[in-house]
Amino acid sequence: MSTDETSRFVRLRVELVVEVEGPEDLRSTALGRIARDTYMPEDERAHAQATVKEDDAEALAYLVDPVDLVGDIPGVELTQASWSSEVIDYDPDSPEWDPDEHDDAEDGDEP
Repeated sequence: MSTDETSRFVRLRVELVVEVEGPEDLRSTALGRIARDTYMPEDERAHAQATVKEDDAEALAYLVDPVDLVGDIPGVELTQASWSSEVIDYDPDSPEWDPDEHDDAEDGDEP
């Protein structure tokens, strides 16, 4: 199959694990972004502020923007994006967290 016959759409999967070393800074920055969002309705803003004050994962989700990942790449237009964050138990020494491990069951591809 030639390139012209294949889909022009590409799913880019990115998984990050971050360590929050300054939760106060993280929350303050997220609250600032929420305050500056002129398109957010006031009832949604109040809910977002309350959530961010209680949950580092939610604060981070308000600061991550998929457009920032691909917005300046020539020839690429972001068509759809979704993302989520959650607090996890992380053990960097566990083989379960091997960054080189490929999860074939998830995407159905063979190595």
